Amino acid sequence: MKVVIVGGVAGGATTAARLRRLDENAKIIMIDKGNNISFANCGLPYYVGDVIKDKEKLLLQTPEAFNNRFKIDVRVRQEVIKIKKEEKKVVIKKIDTGEEYEESYDKLVLSPGAEPINPFIDLKSDKIKTLRTVEDSIEIKEYIKNNHIKDVTIVGGGYIGVEMAENLKHYKDLNITILQSGSHLINPLDIDMSGFVHNELKKHGIKIILNNAVENIKDGEKLEIILQDGKIKSDFVILCIGVKPENKLVIDSNLKTRLKNKSISVNEYMQTENEDIYALGDAVSVTNSITENISYTPLAGPANRQARVVANNIVGKTTSYEGTIGSSIIKIFDYNLAMIGLNEKLCKANNLEYKSIIISQNSHASYYPGAKMITIKALYNKTSGQIYGAEVWGQEGVDKIGDILAVAIKMKMTAYDLEKLELCYAPPFSSAKSPVNILGNSIVNQIENLVSTVSWEEVENLKRKDNINVLDVRTDEEYKMGSYENSIHIPLDDLRNRLDELDKSKKYLVYCRTGLRSYIACRILIQNGFDVQNITGGYYLYSINSKT
Repeated sequence: MKVVIVGGVAGGATTAARLRRLDENAKIIMIDKGNNISFANCGLPYYVGDVIKDKEKLLLQTPEAFNNRFKIDVRVRQEVIKIKKEEKKVVIKKIDTGEEYEESYDKLVLSPGAEPINPFIDLKSDKIKTLRTVEDSIEIKEYIKNNHIKDVTIVGGGYIGVEMAENLKHYKDLNITILQSGSHLINPLDIDMSGFVHNELKKHGIKIILNNAVENIKDGEKLEIILQDGKIKSDFVILCIGVKPENKLVIDSNLKTRLKNKSISVNEYMQTENEDIYALGDAVSVTNSITENISYTPLAGPANRQARVVANNIVGKTTSYEGTIGSSIIKIFDYNLAMIGLNEKLCKANNLEYKSIIISQNSHASYYPGAKMITIKALYNKTSGQIYGAEVWGQEGVDKIGDILAVAIKMKMTAYDLEKLELCYAPPFSSAKSPVNILGNSIVNQIENLVSTVSWEEVENLKRKDNINVLDVRTDEEYKMGSYENSIHIPLDDLRNRLDELDKSKKYLVYCRTGLRSYIACRILIQNGFDVQNITGGYYLYSINSKT
């Protein structure tokens, strides 16, 4: 059997290695138009930031090493420019010489990846860069080093844009501005959790401009960036607007694509409509495991799992790809952010009956030194409690909590399941009741009508009504440090003895720092005939967002 693989990195190289482990006698040819067949593309910002100092560390496999270990015929700086489906051949062009030749195949695997979106591609300037390859990261780092750059503008505030901002700050004390056309950075993140990201970046001196798209860039001694509203000047621009599938070969070969971005259409076995042509990675769209609709999720984890599915199916070991939930995590200076599953925008787009909840808990037992606050937002089915999505922010334990919730979402677990999870505990690592257990408890409390919640965003509108008051149940010391405007203050421990100060004809929106004490207050008030709602996330979440 002869297999031709187009593209390396996570998808193609992993497919090739798995194929060899399954079939020692297969003839495997891997073709990549770049200089490297397998490199750590997720590590590129960290090389720019000097966190990874040796660029050789980014090269996971050289063509020679890959051939020595796996007996793979690796051909770099060559590009597949045409697929002859009926003849089962590809046309390959040698980039350095322009020479073209044909190669036959029994099975063809397409792993071309994604390319950065660049609406200013016609503007040829060394001062404007995108980031995709090791060579890109070297060029960015060297240009900044050798040209006395002071002002850097990052267009786009997604994962790569935020990672680049942090790493450029590590590399040199630059004046960094992030331009974002939308209302907040990291578009998949819900807006009520975005304040954490904005505050952390601003704390480290990064300027953020929101709701202002870039319309044009003019080259000169300095770059002039024309915005919808105003303009700014910069020494250097890095475009991090997003990625799109590299699909020219597929379109030219009349293979089926889908979605607006024309990503490659594949079935559950990662086959295109041609049973001898497979595709995977950042160039394809697949089923979302939660909604069961087609989605585009360009992440390294799914690409690696798809590679195993492709290799299995090529050798007759029938395997299905069960879809993607979009688990991701990003480091932002001293904090980490994990995002799993659906956000509110996707829940609404898919007409899901959902509710949200936000809790904040210590990352481990509070009496053990070093505990840090961790905030979790979860979206769930308001009847069954099935978890649809989660966002986790904190300095410690974010990856652990995120991974637990990723398993829960993938396995379609409910809040009732989260309550029952038996997770590892010792004071340095967690609490006897994990934040995940508490999340389950809190959702169940809502489902079973023990408490109703309201978001901090809704409070400002609600408290304008004559019959609604805001009640703060924190301590006197906490209250003095800041509060909702015009809130009534009764500490939780005094509440039962001061119920006569409240009016049962009015509704009360109750808050503490994180939502736990205010839940206790709500239970007291409900059982004494009051109409109350708990402000989810407490004053902590409100204060974070009000700063931005």
